Amino acid sequence: MSEEQRETGTGWPQPAEPVRPEGPAGEPDPRPDAPDADELSPLAPVGPLEPPEPVEREDVPAPAEEPGASAERVPVSRRLTSAGAMIAVLLALLGFTLVVQLKTTSTDPTLAATREEDLVRISSDLDSRERRLRQDIEALEDSQRQLRSGELGRQAALEEATRRADELGILAGTLPAVGPGLAVRFSGPQKATSSIRILDAVQELRGAGAEAMQIEGADGSAVRIIASTYFVDGSGGLVVDGRRLSAPYTILVIGDPATMRTALNIPGGVVSAVGDAGGNVTSEDREAVEVSQLHAPIKLDHARPVS
Repeated sequence: MSEEQRETGTGWPQPAEPVRPEGPAGEPDPRPDAPDADELSPLAPVGPLEPPEPVEREDVPAPAEEPGASAERVPVSRRLTSAGAMIAVLLALLGFTLVVQLKTTSTDPTLAATREEDLVRISSDLDSRERRLRQDIEALEDSQRQLRSGELGRQAALEEATRRADELGILAGTLPAVGPGLAVRFSGPQKATSSIRILDAVQELRGAGAEAMQIEGADGSAVRIIASTYFVDGSGGLVVDGRRLSAPYTILVIGDPATMRTALNIPGGVVSAVGDAGGNVTSEDREAVEVSQLHAPIKLDHARPVS
């Protein structure tokens, strides 16, 4: 080995290829684990692999983008999520609408828990109101016919005007009135006979057809109740239209006694509320209730009747 071969590592002799052992007379190797003669020896050098031939592909033009379309594409998952959110919102709105409709059309729990006797009274009260309204309609139609009846028109008009003036005077509290009705007495602590309880009673009586009312205190002083009457709690009792009254209080009212008594005794009404506060309400039927207390007419500063 020369010095140049030792330093450069070149010029070394190539190793000889392994020789496949053969049997006698060139027969195949008889060993059971001998490789097949057609296979290459694993020690044989393998040449470099040839690269595959390139396949010619036709150029496919890219799809043209629509004018005005954004370059950013929305992912499919995001589109699906937005659609799901919209469906959920619509379903929630539909459910809310159904719940509101069911609550609106549901039966009143107060009436559902009312006894049969109370329901009969309420039905009777409504029938009485309907009869009164029908009577008023018939009376107005009769007055209209009389006013259009030629010779009697002038006299009928005068009588109708007088009757209407009397009715308005009673409603305004400038005329006394007498008729069948009730005497309703409120007693108990101040909480039970407060201005709110008395006002509720007045409204219930008006709704039941009361035509005239006045309230009296323990000392006999009275105040006419009209549309503009107000109630205020005072230190020594109740203040009605500026006049102080002391408990117990009595309301004299003209109207149908049975209808007004039913209105006061409706479950959850005036009698029940006063009783829950520790008070008591008693009503007495009277054939002739006299409402004699008058309300001072209001002096008008600017308005004058036109004649």
